[in-house]
Amino acid sequence: MSLPFPFYFLHVGLADVADVLLVTWLLYQLYKLLRGSVALNVALGLLSLYLVYLVVNALGLGLLSAILGQFMSVGVLASIILFQQEIRRFLLNVGKVALEGGGPLGWWRRPSAQPSGAPSVAAFVEAAKSLASKDTGALICFTFTSDLSSYAESGDRLDAEPSKRLLLAIFNKTSPLHDGAVIVAQGRLVAARCILPVSQNPEVPAALGLRHRAALGLTEATDAVVLVVSEETGQMSLVRHGEIHRGLAAAELKSRLQEWLLAAPRPA
Repeated sequence: MSLPFPFYFLHVGLADVADVLLVTWLLYQLYKLLRGSVALNVALGLLSLYLVYLVVNALGLGLLSAILGQFMSVGVLASIILFQQEIRRFLLNVGKVALEGGGPLGWWRRPSAQPSGAPSVAAFVEAAKSLASKDTGALICFTFTSDLSSYAESGDRLDAEPSKRLLLAIFNKTSPLHDGAVIVAQGRLVAARCILPVSQNPEVPAALGLRHRAALGLTEATDAVVLVVSEETGQMSLVRHGEIHRGLAAAELKSRLQEWLLAAPRPA
């Protein structure tokens, strides 16, 4: 069965419409999986390169078409290497829903039991101020659209309500959880002692220690905001989009953190 269209040479069947809708839906799910991370920029770059290849091939530019064709031939393998974390997270979500009885199409559904909204910053600011006065280091990561579950899995699961006393206990120098980052998502402390990627930017000042470099590395790869307390200087800093705002007073720290947490989009 064909649908009538004004273009006499175009015959679109119901199967074609279903095919386009399904591909559109899959692309949207892929966008939700990658949004807020560097992986989305890489995916858009690969898509742009593929479109260039199609244009070059249509124009009959043999040499350039052959070069790009060789690159496209290894595109699937390159995509698996570049997006291994995203593919792993996708498969983990599918397996988790299957084990919980969600059915073959239940992996894309939004969880209903998770709380929403931005967390209160008071506990974090008070804890950071107390830690800074004692020259105790801290690293707290706030999740937005980027999924930080792969980093949370590198630490110890908490799933706790944030409080000043709990944060002070975690980052106490004698605590087994202090060496690493705390990840905050959906207003809860998800995990502690988490390992973050370290920034490889050669322009990072040598005075910045490993905590600041880890905060920069995470915010270069995701849209997370990271609160850092320096163990050497006691300074409080916020890191966002690969930029560090150092030496913040408690009032400014609270103001910026509230503004960013409330303004940022929440995970879908």
